[in-house]
Amino acid sequence: MKRLLISIVLLLGIVGVSFFAWQWQNHSSRHRYDLQGQVVSVDRQQRTVLIAHKEIRGYMEAMTMPFSLKEDWTYGKLKAGDYIQATLVVTGDRAWLEEVAFARGDATEMLDVFDRKTLYVPNPGEEVPDFPLVNQDDKTIRLGQYRDKALLLTFIYTRCPIMKGCPQAVGIFAEIHQALQNNPELQARTHLLSISFDPTNDTPALLRDYGSHYIETTSPERFAYWEFASGTEDEVKAVAQFFGLRYLPKLDQIAHLPRTAVVSPEGKVFKVYTDNSWTAADLLRDVQQVLAH
Repeated sequence: MKRLLISIVLLLGIVGVSFFAWQWQNHSSRHRYDLQGQVVSVDRQQRTVLIAHKEIRGYMEAMTMPFSLKEDWTYGKLKAGDYIQATLVVTGDRAWLEEVAFARGDATEMLDVFDRKTLYVPNPGEEVPDFPLVNQDDKTIRLGQYRDKALLLTFIYTRCPIMKGCPQAVGIFAEIHQALQNNPELQARTHLLSISFDPTNDTPALLRDYGSHYIETTSPERFAYWEFASGTEDEVKAVAQFFGLRYLPKLDQIAHLPRTAVVSPEGKVFKVYTDNSWTAADLLRDVQQVLAH
């Protein structure tokens, strides 16, 4: 009995030490940053708050993007225009705001930053304009040139540090690109396009380097089926607004909201995803459906 008790004590000690070590490792992998900004809108259904924030030192430049909140009560209290101060916690592929403090600001100031015309999302069957852009090879492309193919497009910016944001979207596009290589017939009828809404930073040369890390081929035609593009500020603004991304004129920014679209071979909207819940399987299924029509 004495030996049994000693064994149990030792086992509990090992479990306790392991649990402490896990807790310490989990806690130490968290990074915390001070965030200050102004609330643009609150989406209680999606459980996000769109914030125009200042530079987050050591993590992200000034941007307008959605954040999740740790405390549920904040979704019911925050309003457009509120000045907010919080701690941004980043651990692995997760990020959220906690320790939220806010003060009432000028609601009309932030409500007015939206051009009301940009709040719409195109409906299935709506024709996509022949928007011009510039790709990673510094060549002008137009959305109309992808007629006769299923076009998958998503909006990104290369400096995005939120793992469930742009890195996740580009990573899933990489999965799709790889899957299509195993089906040459389907690949020939599909095109992927990642559009940056940060044209000042995301030059063609930078987009080419960025895309090269995701496309697993050394072929001279590396970007034949998946291109990375940007353009002038006006060009990017036009295509972003068509797909329902919000342009904030007073801040001169496009709000970094998730947006991915499937365009039919006839150049019409097939589907628009307004969150990051889609998977490679979802888009590949969309491709099969739109090509079967």
